[in-house]
Amino acid sequence: MKLLPEALTHVDEAGIFEGYASLFGVPDLGKDVVVPGAFADSLSRRGASGVRLLWQHDPSEPIGRWLAIEEDRRGLRVRGRLNLAVSRARDVHALMREGGVDGLSIGFRVERARAERPTGLRRLERLDLWEISIVTFPMLPGARIDGVKRAAAGLAARIKAAAGRLFPADAGPARKPWLQPAR
Repeated sequence: MKLLPEALTHVDEAGIFEGYASLFGVPDLGKDVVVPGAFADSLSRRGASGVRLLWQHDPSEPIGRWLAIEEDRRGLRVRGRLNLAVSRARDVHALMREGGVDGLSIGFRVERARAERPTGLRRLERLDLWEISIVTFPMLPGARIDGVKRAAAGLAARIKAAAGRLFPADAGPARKPWLQPAR
């Protein structure tokens, strides 16, 4: 499932990116569902600096650091920076910018969960978050690096420019047929 139709060109030259590492209430491919608040205790203990940024969950492949990790209404929102002095991080940066990699995946220890027998789902209520990885195939297909804010801003600017060309501000009523009374 590919969520972004274009390459992630919003990943800046310094390697800063953001996205959702987990989504609340959405079952992953292993039938785990994270509930709101599941990360709260772990984040208060560790903070963003205590959670590792890895490549493909490999502890021998740290590729940067997390600048911000927080729960919002949708899920676990993250903002990170690739360390471009590290060769693997430069490779990942290039892949991200070309759209070859955009998945995020969490590494954690379950502290409290409950199984739902009829559905087969496991509700993860409290997690000890250790790491978040950039991955090729996330267990939760919606956990992705995104560029909604930047893409939306660029789109808005293009729409405004096109509207300005179609409907110039200095055009009088004769050039604005939408202002003319109906006949």
